[in-house]
Amino acid sequence: MAEGRITRGTTGVNRLRRIDRWIAAHPVLRRTDDPLLVDLGYGAAHWTALELLERARRVRPDARVVGIEIDPERVAAAAPFAREGLSFQRGGFEVPLEGDARPAVIRAANVLRQYDEAEVAAAWHLLRSRLQPEGLLVEGTCSEVGRVASWVALDPEGPRSLTVALHLASLEHPSIVAERLPKALIHRNVPGEGVHALLRELDAQWARHAPLATFSPRQRWLAAVGGLRDSGWPVLDGPARWRLGELTVEWSAVQPLGCA
Repeated sequence: MAEGRITRGTTGVNRLRRIDRWIAAHPVLRRTDDPLLVDLGYGAAHWTALELLERARRVRPDARVVGIEIDPERVAAAAPFAREGLSFQRGGFEVPLEGDARPAVIRAANVLRQYDEAEVAAAWHLLRSRLQPEGLLVEGTCSEVGRVASWVALDPEGPRSLTVALHLASLEHPSIVAERLPKALIHRNVPGEGVHALLRELDAQWARHAPLATFSPRQRWLAAVGGLRDSGWPVLDGPARWRLGELTVEWSAVQPLGCA
């Protein structure tokens, strides 16, 4: 039996570009012997699975994508768009694949948003159990047009990082991402929690470097994230990623209180 519930299914062309760009740059896609990716809960249309394939193949021409949906009608609607390297099938968090294959990457975007926070750990555990030994689970959410996004990166052992990705040209303040935090964190944006402290400091750095907006919002963002790192936050990436409007920090900095 498929594990999970049918989501709203909202999707759109290019909506997940920020998540895909990050996945394509991740070492796991380059070093795996089997570049199999899963687009879990792709929704009412096939677009996100096709885009994931196209972006992954820029790095690994032999990449393959399986779109998995719990709604059989969505699977039937997507089936005519299958092609070499792209297929669709019914399933849920158990990630059923032919021959019990294990993916290098599972992307679950805007899936857990409709679940309760208490259900996240079990879903993560099941998804992680399906990964290759050095595989990657990317679970997060984004705005309808993809300008605001965040996600947690997990390996088979557990969560490793939180990434925020923003469209800098339209950005008023970084904490706008609070509306699009992953389910594990969206209710933790309150005083005393790590993610709340992160967003407060990021906003403060963004305000502090406002004069650099004269040059470009990118220069302002670079300075803001650099200031965040200099103040002691465990920033994992560098300027090459910051220039894209990204920020990645260690999970330990934002891990919810009371969660192991």
